[in-house]
Formats: sequence, structure tokens, C-alpha cells
Amino acid sequence: MNIKSQKDFFSGLMFMGVGVAFAWGSSGYTIGSSARMGPGYFPLALGVLLAVLGGVITFKALVVETVDGDKIGAFAWRPLIFIILANLVFGAMIGGLPSIGLPPMGLIAGIYALTLISCLAGEAFNLKEALVLATILAALSYGAFIMLLKLQFPVWPAFIGA
Repeated sequence: MNIKSQKDFFSGLMFMGVGVAFAWGSSGYTIGSSARMGPGYFPLALGVLLAVLGGVITFKALVVETVDGDKIGAFAWRPLIFIILANLVFGAMIGGLPSIGLPPMGLIAGIYALTLISCLAGEAFNLKEALVLATILAALSYGAFIMLLKLQFPVWPAFIGA
């Protein structure tokens, strides 16, 4: 069996792996039925859907001929590191880190940190564009999560006030 597209083959395997993991992880919860869904219903459905999609993509990679074989290129370390770091910093800023004495900094500061760090993942960084994006995201997040959904978590750092 000859792999005709490396990119599709390995992405299909990744989808299948994630799908199987979701389906297996949902087995510890009540599945329920379509009319009365349990907490494991959606992860199971998502896992099966991902596994089937991965199977189709992997099959296509083995059957459909591509021009250059779609070789896998160099691994993009910079975006991977900055996106993971941005999410970790956002989580730490929303909830704080009592173990090191960092109080919760709130939604607004967390979104600004998340956006600025995420923008460093790209090849070009423009501070003005990043700040405009952070402001728009902060306003929309405040409107969606605080005003509409009425979620209860800090919006501002404790030293600024509620």
C-alpha cells in the first residue's frame, strides 16, 4: 500500500486517534438516547464523527494521487509555543495562581494578555492591530459572558474593583 499524500494520511490518523479517545472517554458517562441525551452522548457522537472523518481522509490519502505526494513540511514550533502559552496565561489570569500569590486579574486583562501573546505566533507583529483586536474581543466577551449569560467571574483585577 502506497501513501499518496503524507499530509492527508497523518492528519486522518490524528482525527481517528482523537475521535477514538473522545469516544472511549465518554464511556464512563451515561450515554442516554437521542430524545434524552446523557452527559456522554455528545462526546461519543463527536468521537465517532471524528473517527469516521479520519478514516475517510486516510482512505483518500491512500487512493487519490497527488502531484508531489504532499510531503509533510517543517514543524511550526513558534505558533505552537505561543498559542499554548497564551491559553495558559489566560487561564492563570482568569483564576489566579494562589500557589505563587497571583490574584485573579479578571476577564479584560486576561483577554488582552491572550490576544497579545497569540499575536506573537505570527510572522509579523503589529502592536496597534493587536491592541485593537484585544479591545474588540474584550468588549464582545464582556457583552456575551457577563451581560448576556450573566456568568460570575472577575471582570477586573481585585485592586481595581468590581
